[in-house]
Amino acid sequence: MISNLRKAVRLPQPRTRGVDLSHPARSPLGTAVVNCAVYVDGVRQHGDHPADVAIRRVRRSGNGFVWIGLHEPSEAEFAGIVELFGLHPLAVEDAVQAHQRPKLEHYDDSLFTVFKTVRYVEHDRLTDSSEVVETGEIMVFTGTDFVITVRHGGHGSLGPLREQLESVPEQLALGPSSVLHAVADLVVDDYLDVTADVQIDIDDVESEVFSVRGSGGAGRIYQLKRELLELRRAVAPLDGPMQELATRPMREVDPRITTYFRDVADHLDRVTEQITAFDELLNSILQAHLAQVTVAQNEDMRRISAWVAILAVPTMVCGVYGMNFDHMPEKHWTFGYPLVMALIVAACWVIHRGFKRNGWL
Repeated sequence: MISNLRKAVRLPQPRTRGVDLSHPARSPLGTAVVNCAVYVDGVRQHGDHPADVAIRRVRRSGNGFVWIGLHEPSEAEFAGIVELFGLHPLAVEDAVQAHQRPKLEHYDDSLFTVFKTVRYVEHDRLTDSSEVVETGEIMVFTGTDFVITVRHGGHGSLGPLREQLESVPEQLALGPSSVLHAVADLVVDDYLDVTADVQIDIDDVESEVFSVRGSGGAGRIYQLKRELLELRRAVAPLDGPMQELATRPMREVDPRITTYFRDVADHLDRVTEQITAFDELLNSILQAHLAQVTVAQNEDMRRISAWVAILAVPTMVCGVYGMNFDHMPEKHWTFGYPLVMALIVAACWVIHRGFKRNGWL
């Protein structure tokens, strides 16, 4: 049932979504409202209703729930929904301002959950300044008869998720907590996809570092570590909320959904382990790169030292015979010059051969 959600095809979404101001479910509360629908027994009811009409319809019948989706609402655009559903001011402030850590908070008769969404940024080649991971946020208000999703960022659209859920009415029939689970499952599945793409970048850097050319620069390794830290900030704080949803009974969460949160928590643990392993691997790659640089510098110094030793012979001999003394041995000897030059060449040849044999040249 719930596992069918993973079979959904993730449709590509544009970075920004236009909003139809004439839409009756959007215009009364502002352009931030992307969708507003009533679900009864897991089936979306026909017709588009403003949020106030939708929630009155649900509470009058005592059956079903309302799902309202918003994208980057302002405080003024959110004010009508806040008053209508009695949302807590602290949660509303977090939902409007964004830039929150993943968390789960209880407010009276509702839950407020924050998820960090991530997207892998495609690039032809990793550079010292390449952006690898782009983050956004999804906030979810969950009540007994409503669920409100607030999305920040140019990715993480919930449109395909809503369509997929509507194709599985038995899932939506479990109430608002089924939407909360679906959002959590989608977010964590995206984590898995991003870590798979990041691993490709790490493998490429590792291959370059250990290639014959050894062209893998430390700048790219540090850039990957920075982007990996951004991914860790999105993933690690979510562990607590997922464990709480998976183990703690809550009035807003159907008991039949709790079991499925354990599956999401397991996937999240796998992502956390992968990120830790990636960080350790990058540390090893960086140490290997620095070791290669040190070895290359040592080899250069050995070559320089070898040539200095070779040049020291003619420098010494020429320095001695360059002194201006009248009484010097062999100074007026006919064969003195060719003998000295032969000795210089022979000495340099012997030293060069020795360094060559020992791998210094």
